[in-house]
Amino acid sequence: MILSRELLDDALQAVRESGEVILKAWDRPRNIRHKGRIDLVTDTDVAVEDSLKRSLGRILPEADFLAEESAGETELKEGPTWIVDPLDGTTNFAHRIPFVAVSVGLWHGGAVRMGIVHLPVLGEMYWAVQDQGAFLNGEKISVTDTRDLVQALVATGFPYTIKTDVDQVLGYMRRALMATRGVRRCGSAATDLAFTAAGRFDAFFEIGLKPWDTAAGACLIREAGGMVSTMDGKDYFPGQETILGSNASLHRHMVRMLAGERV
Repeated sequence: MILSRELLDDALQAVRESGEVILKAWDRPRNIRHKGRIDLVTDTDVAVEDSLKRSLGRILPEADFLAEESAGETELKEGPTWIVDPLDGTTNFAHRIPFVAVSVGLWHGGAVRMGIVHLPVLGEMYWAVQDQGAFLNGEKISVTDTRDLVQALVATGFPYTIKTDVDQVLGYMRRALMATRGVRRCGSAATDLAFTAAGRFDAFFEIGLKPWDTAAGACLIREAGGMVSTMDGKDYFPGQETILGSNASLHRHMVRMLAGERV
């Protein structure tokens, strides 16, 4: 599969149009339903996913879809697949917090070849194509060059399984708070990953994420010159239990810190 400029431009337009769906709904009443105890879905999530399926389906008819609101499984195959989170940060959306993202990755041949993260309320469009760099609103971006953990600002998130995983999550949080300049949480993994690619955060880690949460953002970090692995330093692909993204200088220190080792 050839990743042409035309394919990228068409995908960017499809994502931009899906962002308009979010913006039109921003000041309207929310119809909120529960998928789990704290896992929400709104009519806008579904409307954005439907919009992306129509537009991306026209762009690449041979591609499959792995999309949050309709996925029956999370297994990725070798053929081209659009990995879609139509509204990452649904709880933020429900409370009108502007960290909401449309996340679209194009998977093929065992890797994410293209990643797009759109933050419509903030007016930011991130994209990356394998071996072609990462961009924000047309300007090239890169991860930070921070080398010392004590100077690093890191981001994390909390899984929907927090009720059972709270001790593990707080353990990671304590280590990060003690070793770094500070910890932030946007409430949207796609946003955290995009901000790491753009050098706003030095690193991001989280447990329990799905392929649609991370596919595009991991592509952004790699193309921005950073590294992505599991939290114990192993190879990462969408759907792994943990994720760690950072610049190359910090990465091994983050792995050791999260493991509870002295750094």
